[in-house]
Amino acid sequence: MIARDKKDLATFMNGLSTPLSEFYKREATQGADICFVQPNPDGSVDKLTWGSVAEQVRRMAAYLRSLNYESGSNIALMSNNCAHWIMADLAIWMAGHVSVPLYPVLTAKTVRQILEHSGAKAMFVGKLTGFDEMKAGIPDALHLLSFPLSPADARAEYVDWDEIIANYEPISDNPTRLLDELATIIYTSGTTGVPKGVMHSFRNFAIVGIQAGEMYSMNSEDRKISYLPLAHAAERVAIEANQLYTGYTTYFSDSLATFPDDLKRARPTLFFAVPRIWAKFQQRVYEQISEGELDKLLKSPETSADVRNMITSSLGLDQLRVGVSGAAPLSTSLMEWYKKLGIEILEGYGMTENLAYSHATRSGESRIGAVGTVSTFVECRISDVGEVLVKSPANMLGYYKEPALTSQALDEDGFIHTGDKGEIDGEGRLKITGRIKEMFKTSKGKYVAPAPIEDLLSSDTSIEQVCVTGSQLMAPIGLLTLTEQAASALADDSARLQLSARLESVLMSTNAQLDKHEQLATLVVMPSQWTVENNMMTPTLKVKRSEIDDNFQHNYENWCTTKEKVLFVTDA
Repeated sequence: MIARDKKDLATFMNGLSTPLSEFYKREATQGADICFVQPNPDGSVDKLTWGSVAEQVRRMAAYLRSLNYESGSNIALMSNNCAHWIMADLAIWMAGHVSVPLYPVLTAKTVRQILEHSGAKAMFVGKLTGFDEMKAGIPDALHLLSFPLSPADARAEYVDWDEIIANYEPISDNPTRLLDELATIIYTSGTTGVPKGVMHSFRNFAIVGIQAGEMYSMNSEDRKISYLPLAHAAERVAIEANQLYTGYTTYFSDSLATFPDDLKRARPTLFFAVPRIWAKFQQRVYEQISEGELDKLLKSPETSADVRNMITSSLGLDQLRVGVSGAAPLSTSLMEWYKKLGIEILEGYGMTENLAYSHATRSGESRIGAVGTVSTFVECRISDVGEVLVKSPANMLGYYKEPALTSQALDEDGFIHTGDKGEIDGEGRLKITGRIKEMFKTSKGKYVAPAPIEDLLSSDTSIEQVCVTGSQLMAPIGLLTLTEQAASALADDSARLQLSARLESVLMSTNAQLDKHEQLATLVVMPSQWTVENNMMTPTLKVKRSEIDDNFQHNYENWCTTKEKVLFVTDA
């Protein structure tokens, strides 16, 4: 068992204040400071102070009180990230209720499943791009409210935020919530099946808000940009909880198209991203300069400093002091590439079930392949079958309406069974080696863990996404998609041959590092990207292995027995 730090947990717990109490402090002491920077579709930018935010939250809380729902009612929230997302969350809490965030890219079926399972009384319908598809999942009787950035039809049809703010007086009291009260139900992203409602208390938000802030020395002068779904536990605590307890400014992005400019506007000092975002930044750089030329310039003492500054400034990361990656494994090659730019990416590890408070890498302690050591007050064990077990003070209260599933995930000693396989080195660093359920057995009876193989394949910068599979095949196969730049070369016969040779070299290099039963029979270049929209990825940009298998396994036997080492498919 590994634990970190010797602080007294009981003393720490006794000194906690709720997120709402911290919000009242910001209102009183930082009223004139900028809280949110919100870009709009027309190119204008709104700068909202803590005082103006508090004014709107108090008016919305007054409206929610007027609905006379029973205390602790569930109120849903479905929107892309924006200032009003967090304001709505605070208003729900202030009015005495529980927030139920939904990912803004769900199918109508999943929207309905969550709304019916949670028993939500009302829902904020916010900034959305695919609302027409999701709308069919909203029960007719649900009370609906819209944001200023909601789709036009939602603003016209539902109770409008601006009208409420104009017509309701702000509540004048400072409602308190008990630390152990239920604050939110976060539905999992569904990588393993039907989403489950993870219940978290105000105490859990306080623990993560305070401890993460201390770990990275966050302060009111810091800046963050919020763009990953706030419905995801890691983004929510990294943005909302940390901001309430440290008072920094949060910037938002208007859209994927404006994200590069939004990032440059924010010039964040603290930045959290999933691996695919870090990889996208690298691809953007390679669109301007070749990989070989960049390596040459970074190795030269005469040019390296200027080139690093030019690149980080062009990305909007020139003021970055803490860069964190999580939600999925970061390839070792990508981490090394950022080190050349002077950026240390600190990997973290956590789950919705412990509000992403489990393991973290402190500044100066990053190690290739490791996700850090346990966070303060956290304990970690490796079970007899190699499963990572985590006991965190931010562990969930349980799964909503699912006591049997709760008992399966949370054992009698208070450890969550993560489903991940892992190892702990002599210095207490955790290395995730795969998912227990993702291991598969070939027809030869040998088990294969896909994650380490995928990490090796991801070292090539022409590869965008990878999924190693092969249950009951003679040998594993690697399915992959190409980066936009690499895919554009397929139209040219000569470039296609060069790419094929390059990928065959990647295959040979990868197989040379694997045991015989792990070696890949072929690499299959898929005809299109895996996306959230086609249900091949979760909202947090993790590949859905079950969906990949369900859609393509009818081809696996043919692909596995092909004589081609690299197979380009046009129709799967």
